[in-house]
Amino acid sequence: MVGTAQNWRVRHAFSVVNGGQDLGPSSAPASNAGSESGGIEFTREDVGALLNERPKRKDRFSLKEKCETLSEYVKRLKLCIKWFQELEESYLLEREKLENDVQVSKLQRDEMGILLKNKEEELNSIIVELRKNYASLQEKFTKEELDKMAAMESLTREREARLEIERSQKSLSDEHARVQRELSSATQKITSLNDMYKRLQEYIASLQQYNSKLHNDLSTVEEDFKRVEKEKVSMVENLSMLRGQLSVSRQTQDDAIKQRDALVNEVASLRMELQQVRGDRDQHKLQVQTLTAEYTMYKESTEKSSFELDDLRSKYTELEVRCLSQSDQIRTLKDQLMIAEEKVQMSDLSTMETRTEYEGQKKLISELQTRLADAEFKLIEGEMLRKKLHNTILELKGNIRVFCRVRPLLADEDLSPEGKVISYPTSMDALGRGIDLVQPGQKHSFTFDKVFMPEISQEDVFEDISQLVQSALDGYKVCIFAYGQTGSGKTYTMMGQPGDPDQKGLIPRSLEQIFKTRQSLQPQGWKYEMQVSMLEIYNETIRDLLAPNRSSSDMLRENGFGGKQYTIKHDANGNTLVSDLTIVDVRTAKEVSYLLERAAHSRSVGKTQMNEESSRSHFVFTLRISGVNESTEQQVQGVLNLIDLAGSERLSKSGSTGDRLKETQAINKSLSSLSDVIFALAKKEDHVPFRNSKLTYLLQPCLGGDSKTLMFVNISPDPSSAGESLCSLRFASRVNACDIGVPRRQTNMRPPDSRISYG
Repeated sequence: MVGTAQNWRVRHAFSVVNGGQDLGPSSAPASNAGSESGGIEFTREDVGALLNERPKRKDRFSLKEKCETLSEYVKRLKLCIKWFQELEESYLLEREKLENDVQVSKLQRDEMGILLKNKEEELNSIIVELRKNYASLQEKFTKEELDKMAAMESLTREREARLEIERSQKSLSDEHARVQRELSSATQKITSLNDMYKRLQEYIASLQQYNSKLHNDLSTVEEDFKRVEKEKVSMVENLSMLRGQLSVSRQTQDDAIKQRDALVNEVASLRMELQQVRGDRDQHKLQVQTLTAEYTMYKESTEKSSFELDDLRSKYTELEVRCLSQSDQIRTLKDQLMIAEEKVQMSDLSTMETRTEYEGQKKLISELQTRLADAEFKLIEGEMLRKKLHNTILELKGNIRVFCRVRPLLADEDLSPEGKVISYPTSMDALGRGIDLVQPGQKHSFTFDKVFMPEISQEDVFEDISQLVQSALDGYKVCIFAYGQTGSGKTYTMMGQPGDPDQKGLIPRSLEQIFKTRQSLQPQGWKYEMQVSMLEIYNETIRDLLAPNRSSSDMLRENGFGGKQYTIKHDANGNTLVSDLTIVDVRTAKEVSYLLERAAHSRSVGKTQMNEESSRSHFVFTLRISGVNESTEQQVQGVLNLIDLAGSERLSKSGSTGDRLKETQAINKSLSSLSDVIFALAKKEDHVPFRNSKLTYLLQPCLGGDSKTLMFVNISPDPSSAGESLCSLRFASRVNACDIGVPRRQTNMRPPDSRISYG
């Protein structure tokens, strides 16, 4: 439907199309209207008036006046459609531009967001790392400070212990020297006593022996001293215990001094107390040995303490150096932290700017999306109006349109001495629409909707029916069938030349256009489902060309020997149903091409005198289309029937015998039934004999219902086929004159389990 007036631009009045004249049924368009169509615009009222216009004629029975009026009306409709197509193209370009802007804005927004997020993550990671480094350095610094304090305290204690040990060593040395002096004096006194006491010489000798024994004991003590050296590590740990032993040694030394005094006092009474002197001497010797061992041990301990002191001093120096370097690192890290904080502040500012820019981009995207939605709405309205105008034109052209196509002369076909039998008038009224067939002494002229000359390509032929194929997607029933004698090019027109993309026929090209258009309509919310079936009518018997595991025995059974029977039925909606027919869901054009090749191998063909490979059956291809628009909730159901009829031929000319004779008779009978149906429709008789053959009964909705039908009449330029060509042209002329009603658009959805129809 047409949008509101607010959505339309200011346009010129429709009278501009007619060269300044008022719109009316009798007004003729200006001669330069077509050339100025690019600058003409329409309003909603102009289009409504054009669609609602009904031609008025002075003489309602004048076909010439009717044709002229309809031709002028069609020209104005074409001009309007051309304007709508240009408007649609501008809308599509604007839509693409807006979509590109939206995509670019989204990409910029995403890139900005990703950049901002990466920057924030990088700064956060830097800050976290700096904080971790700072904390670890603080811990190291604190630990080093504690280690430094502990080392200083240990050094102080070691210094005090060393001083104490040195003082103890000095006092012990003095005491040792004094004891040695006293011992030497005591020894001298003992020697003098030995002189004095001769009776005690033996005893002194024994004492000497005992002294040697003591020397041996001294060596043993030295060995013990070596063992003690090995155990000096444990002795260092037991320093406090040794200090206690030192105090005990001092006490023992005091006792020795007292004993020495007692010995001096007892020298006079040595004889009486010799045994006591011996014991005192032994005790003194033991004390001397103990003091010597302690002195040596303290000397070693002092040396070890000196080494440890030197080690502690070097460690202290190293710690001081490390503390200085770590202090420098801490200052450097503090500077870096300050720089990082400044960077964070700068990044916060840039983040605010980025967010401001992001908000602006977001607003711009919102505006672009709004404009895109408006453009899509206008595009949908333009598409709906285009469909309405397109179908209006097709309805005005008549429900059964006829195109005539003349195939080129073959290499083995020579012109007769009389020359060409087919010519094409060049007058303005008949240019591209007229064809003349010349027989001896008589000229037959015919006019159709379109006449294709032999040099016309397959692409040019399809271009003229592409809009009719589009109607199937719009929800209409469309039927296109090829009629003509054997060898006139029907199968080439419908199927084309296998393996040559440029020679593709109407069926493959129609499928390509449908699937391509379906893809382009997806952005507008349209979704389509498609089903395909293919059959042939051979000797008045229906054959399923897509049946699985089809073999020659199956073909024989279908020919009347116990095969599957297919029945044709028509429902209340004008749809044709064929029971037990194979139906295949398709999604791509390649799938349909594969099915076409499969059906072509299964189709009945044969050789006759008129054609090396003649189609001996009527081929019916059906594509059922179901569409739903999710945005507008509109539903359509269209059908595209593409039919390649078997060629008509005369028995005298084809030379058919046996099975070929039966085939020819069945073909001619079905085509004769088709001719009877056309005659009945042209005369508007009450009874139309659709049931006279399987072909006409199958095509009943296409010929007598609400379908848009196009017939290709194929003509051979061979002079020997002039009679058959004249019959085909006359039949096509009667078909073109038939009025079968107004096509209806199918908007209801079929049930999921319904069979495909041919209506």
